[in-house]
Amino acid sequence: MKKTSTVLLLCLAMVSLNACGSKKQTTASSEKKERVTTTNITTDSTTENQKARTTEVASSIEETVAHFNGNYYSVQGKYGEVVIVNKKHPLSASYAPGENPEAQAAFWRLHADMQANGFALSNHYSGFRSYETQASLYDSYVARDGQGNADRYSARPGYSEHQTGLAFDLMDAAGNLLQEPNAVNWLAQHAHEYGFIVRYIEGKEAVTGYMPETWHIRYIGPEATDIYKSGLTLEEYFGIDGGGYE
Repeated sequence: MKKTSTVLLLCLAMVSLNACGSKKQTTASSEKKERVTTTNITTDSTTENQKARTTEVASSIEETVAHFNGNYYSVQGKYGEVVIVNKKHPLSASYAPGENPEAQAAFWRLHADMQANGFALSNHYSGFRSYETQASLYDSYVARDGQGNADRYSARPGYSEHQTGLAFDLMDAAGNLLQEPNAVNWLAQHAHEYGFIVRYIEGKEAVTGYMPETWHIRYIGPEATDIYKSGLTLEEYFGIDGGGYE
């Protein structure tokens, strides 16, 4: 009888332990599910917050409208007026300011420093061009390569930055447009220190309207450094319309 009672007590203890273990497993499983559910809710909430912030930033970037004064289009930069010329923003045919003195002085400082750094540059360059000169150049390119090809590398008359007196094309010692890798790399990294940007950069033809031109620099002034650091084109930086002709 005593033996039977002992066996019964052992059985009851095992049943009790199994029941407790089952309860603990169920509780642990429930807690795990709760944690997973909480994690999913948190992740979903974070994702929605990120989307909301992205949408908020995107909606805060508005396209800038350049204003026309009868001669040229411009926008207000951090330090003053910035002239805008591209395939959507032409110049008056009669606009002929000549070479901008401030831009020209900055160009010669840059030019001298490049020569001092061992780059073989010609003292000849392409700066200001009148409407008529650009028309003659463009027509010759169209006759040679066809209009579609010419439009990728040459501006139609009235659409050239050179007509503003703010753009310069650097040439090597042989009189060719500057393409020597070391020289153009130096120019790309240091032009902004003189107030210039390399205007037509790689991979941005759909934005600027032109194929890359490693030799073509455009004078902006102090804000050139901001544009350079942004990695954006002039169109992207100011939020103005670019690309092809209307």
